[in-house]
Amino acid sequence: MMKTYYSFAYLIRDETTNMIIAILNDTHCGVRNSSEIFMQYQEEFYRDIFFPYLKEHDITNIFHLGDYYDHRKNINFKALNHNRKVFLEPLKDNGIHMDIIPGNHDVFHKNTNDLTSLKELLGYYTANVSIIQNPTELHGVHLIPWINQENYVEFVDYIKKNSGILMGHLELKGFDVLKGFAAPHGMDGTLFKHYDSVYSGHYHTQSEHGNIKYLGAQMEFTWNDAHDPKYFHVYDTETHEMTAVFNPITMFEKVYYDDTDMFYTNGGYDVSSLKDKFVKVIVENKCNPYEFDKFIDELATINTHELKIIENFKEFLGDNVETSLEDVENTQELMEDYIQSVNTDLDKGKLKLLMNSLYSEAVDMEIQ
Repeated sequence: MMKTYYSFAYLIRDETTNMIIAILNDTHCGVRNSSEIFMQYQEEFYRDIFFPYLKEHDITNIFHLGDYYDHRKNINFKALNHNRKVFLEPLKDNGIHMDIIPGNHDVFHKNTNDLTSLKELLGYYTANVSIIQNPTELHGVHLIPWINQENYVEFVDYIKKNSGILMGHLELKGFDVLKGFAAPHGMDGTLFKHYDSVYSGHYHTQSEHGNIKYLGAQMEFTWNDAHDPKYFHVYDTETHEMTAVFNPITMFEKVYYDDTDMFYTNGGYDVSSLKDKFVKVIVENKCNPYEFDKFIDELATINTHELKIIENFKEFLGDNVETSLEDVENTQELMEDYIQSVNTDLDKGKLKLLMNSLYSEAVDMEIQ
């Protein structure tokens, strides 16, 4: 039956058998405003990549490092139903047990983990799930749920008193929130210096400093994930090795168009590889407008989820305007550059994080 741990008492479960454990994190059920597009994408990952791998390698245990759900305060029932069919039911049918810690997206309040969607929702669907609310040692791994104001002293005390392998949903300063943008705030990673290895969810891109590694999300949810390889992981409790398993399914593709370098029409570029994806065509060189239009027409026939064309308009703006395609292709980068250029005493790191949060909310509303 499902087990839920509530009190602040530290827990040690006697699990001495060596095993391979699959690691998930930041799977975000209901992502992008419970978009049908992204529900189908998640289904494809679970059906074609994740569960076949577990079956092939006889893996029957999962650690989920938080952010199972996407929205802290509400969840779409259609997304819940879909997740039950594509993840929770296969979990049960294959005799797989999942131990899960809440992430920040799984808790309603910012200062406590007491009200969590995991307790309220997962328990109704499966008996193969243990919800871990407090620091717990399981299979030789210390599991740390989301740290907040209410549990900070208790959880940090546990972290200081233990060692070995730790996995959690941590917010640490200096690690990449987005590819190339390090978190300006968060806990100090030196708190974990006495551990052999620390693995965390929360940030969706991989980064690593010393003994701490952010695993990154398993799937692509925004343009920030484009061309940023995604993996789920498997952990060996005997050797303590963490192995990355590549997810080849992508949602966001950038095409750098340069007709001085190659032909794009009549089979020169395999447009079928862009079917059912979000596509940006970034025009670096366009010597033959007719061939370019023909290429765009070919793209229009393959049912992309979205097609954006980004061109260099410098010829119309004048030579005194300094710009590049890399500068203008990413809205978030533009906004971050603007914040960086503004003369203000406000914390620019906080402004950038707030801007990224608002931008993500706006994008979620755009895609259905």
